[in-house]
Amino acid sequence: MQKSLKNSLYLGLAVLSLGAVATVSTTANAASKAKVTSDVTLKTAAESRNVEATGTNALYSKPGTVRGAKRVASKTTMKKMANSKKSADYFRAYRVAKTNRGTVYYKVVSMDGKYRGYIYGGKDIKAFAGGIKSADTTTTASMPAKTTGYHLANANKNGLWTAPKNTQYKAKSISLYSVNKTDTFTVSKAENKTREGSLYYYVTDDNDNSIAGWIYAGKGYNASATTQSLGGLSLTAENAVATENNSVTVNYLGANGNSVGTKMFVTAVKNTKKDAKVNLDKNINNQTLADFIKDATNTPAGYKLSNSDTDVDTITNAAVYGGTVRVNVYKAATSSIDFYYGVSETQKLDVTTLSKGKPAISKANAALLTNDGDKTVVTNGATVTDNFFSDKLFSKLLTSNGNDAASVANSTIKNGDKYYISYTYNKESTAAVNAGVKYGSTIKVVFDANYVKADSLPTEALPSATTDTTAY
Repeated sequence: MQKSLKNSLYLGLAVLSLGAVATVSTTANAASKAKVTSDVTLKTAAESRNVEATGTNALYSKPGTVRGAKRVASKTTMKKMANSKKSADYFRAYRVAKTNRGTVYYKVVSMDGKYRGYIYGGKDIKAFAGGIKSADTTTTASMPAKTTGYHLANANKNGLWTAPKNTQYKAKSISLYSVNKTDTFTVSKAENKTREGSLYYYVTDDNDNSIAGWIYAGKGYNASATTQSLGGLSLTAENAVATENNSVTVNYLGANGNSVGTKMFVTAVKNTKKDAKVNLDKNINNQTLADFIKDATNTPAGYKLSNSDTDVDTITNAAVYGGTVRVNVYKAATSSIDFYYGVSETQKLDVTTLSKGKPAISKANAALLTNDGDKTVVTNGATVTDNFFSDKLFSKLLTSNGNDAASVANSTIKNGDKYYISYTYNKESTAAVNAGVKYGSTIKVVFDANYVKADSLPTEALPSATTDTTAY
């Protein structure tokens, strides 16, 4: 009995002792929990707060050493995200907390929004450390050889984004509601996603520059490739990129032999090769190289082709892909014009007066004349010939307004119901007052003022001269 009591007392004391130890231990652990002394929003530029996990620390609902902190993502999960090849597994840091122990915790969210919580970040609020480090989610890529003429290939699959997808937190798609299928886009920037290696271009709609964003562009351009991987972009055959295997450079030479511009002829024929003869291969507009050169819309602005059709045919017969052909052009000199009636240069007509009745010549359309068609005149400063005044000038005045000679002859100013004044182009007087005039100078165009359809001769004099000296 004594032995049993003794054992019972001994066991009870032992249990009591264990309880006392447990109580002391619990109190000590509670006292050892850290406390948050500050927790503030980070104010630096958002893209400077892109981070990636290092895999050394878990993610918690609160700073990990604070009471009530629950694990959001284990250390194993964070290590997988650290080694991930997906941009969605990057993080954005947006708050920083500090404990009374001097430790720093950053609140982060994964780019896809799946994970959010606090992670140990070292002991310095000025630098990411511990469980995270700074990340460059994209790297600058090379621009494509061609930057214009793109179309959206499949907007439902590859649309525009405010940033390459998942490289910035909350990167979002851009509405393409107002984009037409025929709209073209221009590329102004290029970036690669660091983890995936995929290429994105920043493009702007040429018809509406408010529509702009990043689009997946596949592997980008390879100028020597026979096919192109463009992702969300496409090029029509008309805008196909020129390579040494499918194009010829047309070099336009001015009077001094210097280049005044170039143009690329790109064939629509498939599988052509460098140094192969172009022959009669055609482009998307069904033009041979010779047709392309003779097309005035391809000649540099302000110039006209000097070579004859026979010359062009001879030049293009020897053309090869990857090569250059040279053609001669002359500068189309430009002169402004003034209008007068009579031979005297003081009797100047306002173009509005001249055009009353049936509008014969408009100030807008007849303001500038060029030596188009006169290939002997190659620069400003060359003398304008009498032939130009006699035949070409009047033709230009008519052509500029789409009228015929009768319209000019019958242009009238009505004065009551009694008589009319008609202005008629006088080529002889025009040539006389412009003797020795040079292209680039003002040309004086003379009209005769005549009364027609009058019931009786008017008593008034002809219209008085104006003082307007503006060159029309």
